[in-house]
Amino acid sequence: MTTPAWVAGKAVAGGETRQVTSPADGSHVGTVAVPDATDVERAVAAAAAVAKEFRSSPAHLRAAALDHVSAGILRRAEEFADVIVRENGKPLKWAMGETMRAVSTFRWAAEETRRFSGDLQRLDTDPAATGRLAVTRRVPYGPVLGIAPFNFPLNLVAHKVAPAIAVGAPIVLKPAPATPLSALLLGELLAETALPEGAWSVLPLDNDTTAKLVRDPRLPVVSFTGSVPVGWGIRDAVPRKQVVLELGGNAAVVVTADYADLDWAASRVAIFGMYQGGQSCVGVQRVYVARAVLDVFRDKLVKAVDGLSFADDIGPVIDESAAVRVVEWVQEAVEAGATLLTGGGRDGTAVQATVLEGAPAGSKVVAEEVFGPVLVLEAFDDLDEALAKVNDSRFGLQAGVFTTDVQVAFKAFSTLEVGGLVVGDVPSYRADQMPYGGVKDSGRGREGLRSAMNDFTEERVMVLTGLEL
Repeated sequence: MTTPAWVAGKAVAGGETRQVTSPADGSHVGTVAVPDATDVERAVAAAAAVAKEFRSSPAHLRAAALDHVSAGILRRAEEFADVIVRENGKPLKWAMGETMRAVSTFRWAAEETRRFSGDLQRLDTDPAATGRLAVTRRVPYGPVLGIAPFNFPLNLVAHKVAPAIAVGAPIVLKPAPATPLSALLLGELLAETALPEGAWSVLPLDNDTTAKLVRDPRLPVVSFTGSVPVGWGIRDAVPRKQVVLELGGNAAVVVTADYADLDWAASRVAIFGMYQGGQSCVGVQRVYVARAVLDVFRDKLVKAVDGLSFADDIGPVIDESAAVRVVEWVQEAVEAGATLLTGGGRDGTAVQATVLEGAPAGSKVVAEEVFGPVLVLEAFDDLDEALAKVNDSRFGLQAGVFTTDVQVAFKAFSTLEVGGLVVGDVPSYRADQMPYGGVKDSGRGREGLRSAMNDFTEERVMVLTGLEL
């Protein structure tokens, strides 16, 4: 059976197809219809045609559609989680967690839709503006091209689709070629809503066919989550468009000497360095530990890592080429002087949970985004040194600091060059309603419902004159 694409809200099958395989064992998990050039043109043309109508649509229509999708995901949660497991390979508990986050993402979008009302600003603070009042509101730039990655095939799709619908911006969504099934299943719920034709499309296209969509002037917003070279390449290709980028990082965590519960810290670092094959933009990668507690923490961390279950906690990486690359980077670090504390090998797409210590600063496992189950441990002697090590990166998405000292927390917050700081836990935490995004090579703009809604819209001002205020 072929899963259809969604073109301007309608199911479309026929023509070319693509096979979707499991990262775990290479087995066949689905066949999807690949839209042809005519289908793609229909989707974009419909988005452009409906843009004015959708922008002016009542908030209750958009909020009701988002509520319906949220409730539908919850109702079919086991089905969605199963699809995520089959196409992405992540363990079931992480797939179910992602599914429930998508429920919240659409629910938050519905709530923000009802609150997205603009502001009033008195202008009579100066005598020349007596009797004047500014009314400000935000309006969509126009249709959005959303390009989603494979590592969260449902919830990162939700973070493109939900804010676009919330503000009344049509969206043309391109899911990752390796994991299109979750997005196409989401299309079934969107098709049950009263959203106008053209308000949304889901096009499971190959990556090499997307450049034309990026350049299309009818899609003035591009929201991309994925690799650094591709993301900045998009921005360079269309500098006059509104381009929102979430490009990952090599997230660091600092464990200070004042933090007493090293068992908790070690278990959190172990889990969120290795979960879903280490394929998370904010998965722990670099671990800086106060020298006074290094020996104790090291033992606890390695024990925690070795105690993880591959089937239940880790899972495979997306394909064998990714697995080969991760192991090569680990071997390079060892040859450069790093100590391998555990792991380091692979079997197909199953990369062993790996902990290194003392990797040189320029090695790939420190300087780049591994996107695999690898942790790099290093000691520090004072807080300034630790914060400098965290900042010594071209990435800046999120960081974590294990401390109970509020002074340390605020110093880290003011010093670290990251988009988000988590105190008392790993950087892998994300609440879907909060601003989420990075600095430096980690991207531009913010996800999180209200933040993304702002990124998809521009401010418009009306000045009223001669009022009694």
